[in-house]
Amino acid sequence: MKPHPSSNPDDTLTRVAELLRRAHHVVVLTGAGISAESGVPTFRDAQTGLWARYSPEELATPQAFARRPHLVWAWYQWRRTLIRQATPNPGHLALVEIERRVPHFTLITQNVDGLHRQAGSRHVVELHGNIMRTICSREGTVVERWSQPEGEEPPACPRCGAYLRPDVVWFGETLPPDALQAAIEATATADLFFSVGTSAVVQPAASLPVEAVRHGATLVEVNLEPTPVTPFAHYVLTGPAGTVLPALVRAAWPAPAP
Repeated sequence: MKPHPSSNPDDTLTRVAELLRRAHHVVVLTGAGISAESGVPTFRDAQTGLWARYSPEELATPQAFARRPHLVWAWYQWRRTLIRQATPNPGHLALVEIERRVPHFTLITQNVDGLHRQAGSRHVVELHGNIMRTICSREGTVVERWSQPEGEEPPACPRCGAYLRPDVVWFGETLPPDALQAAIEATATADLFFSVGTSAVVQPAASLPVEAVRHGATLVEVNLEPTPVTPFAHYVLTGPAGTVLPALVRAAWPAPAP
């Protein structure tokens, strides 16, 4: 039975903290909101300046890469530059602490910036890939080193000669099967599921919180504003992840008095 939401945020935080202390398998789904707090622009926000005149179909589809590989590569190189300037925020670090304290933890992310791993999270499922990785556009294998003659972009795969591309899921592509299966299996076995900083509109990730509830999990949403997931949530903690998640960790595991 879904509990009645409390009008007292502190009361809600206390209840969720108690659930967190007792949880066996905690699953967290994160979206662009938590990365935005580290200064990582969302996909749409990154389409500024020189890139504002291009549509997503011109920058992030297999067809765009086939037509104008140099343009697509340059767009992702620019985004990588922005991400390299970002660092994990207190929300990322709080999730690391939760993973350290609960018996079983799975972090599912729609973000491609790699900040969760950089923060120290270990059990991470990257549904949409990782922009900092590079793969061969023909073989799909990860390529870590390549030679790149001056002015030649995108670089060529050292093994087969095809263009290299960022290891992200473009519009019109399917999610990595292994990542999707891992996310589905974790969702089905969670007893406590957090939806953090996600708009809950991009499928299939958007269906995971509802699936968690269907399998018996308690659903907690952490967001700045309501989303399509909100009506299904047992508890809603309104605010930025970088504030809410550290407060939740402190409430669940208070530091001993000096």
